[in-house]
Amino acid sequence: AKLAGHGSAGALMKGHVHTDTFMMAMLNRDSGLRTGRRLTHVFHMTVPDQDKALLITDAAINIAPDLETKFGATRNAVHLAHCLGISKPRVAILSGTEEATDRMPSSMDAVALAERASEELDGALVYGPLAFDNAVSPEAARIKGIDHPVAGNADILVVPNIETGNALFKIMVYFMSACAAGIVLGAKVPAILTSRADPPEARLASAAIAAILAGDQEQQS
Repeated sequence: AKLAGHGSAGALMKGHVHTDTFMMAMLNRDSGLRTGRRLTHVFHMTVPDQDKALLITDAAINIAPDLETKFGATRNAVHLAHCLGISKPRVAILSGTEEATDRMPSSMDAVALAERASEELDGALVYGPLAFDNAVSPEAARIKGIDHPVAGNADILVVPNIETGNALFKIMVYFMSACAAGIVLGAKVPAILTSRADPPEARLASAAIAAILAGDQEQQS
């Protein structure tokens, strides 16, 4: 972490250690990796026979994110999408419903997050709340009468909590043969954060994305 924080390494990769141990090293002020931005995680999911990838945030670091953390996760994911060539990513704020209701706090957060993003986040379309089917299926969105460019066409899914994101990406891996590339964003350098049970393909895909991000940060500096 210190090597990366002081310019001797362009990225970090988690090995056979627990995520908490890895993150403590990154968060240590002596490492020089902190930038003032929120540290958030993105899974870049590719599924066989699907024509585009899906980004999921945050399924690995922030357990019960507040609105500020969700905004940071959204901003970081949008930046990653831009680096990967998606000029105006469509961001769906997930909840258990497409209707805002006080009985489901995540739906109210989704409305607030979409409103804030419209004012403060350039280069993305952000909309919510959306249930998962309405975020990824044009047909489901049509049947529900949801007329918005994000509905049914999401590039990025912002999940309400870590349990939702963790279950979602693992379902895609184990039931859909998806490849999950995991990256921590918001530090001085990108950090590859994969599961100890992940196959080599996921680690290689994660390293490729980290290299793209490192190249972008080098150009910006």
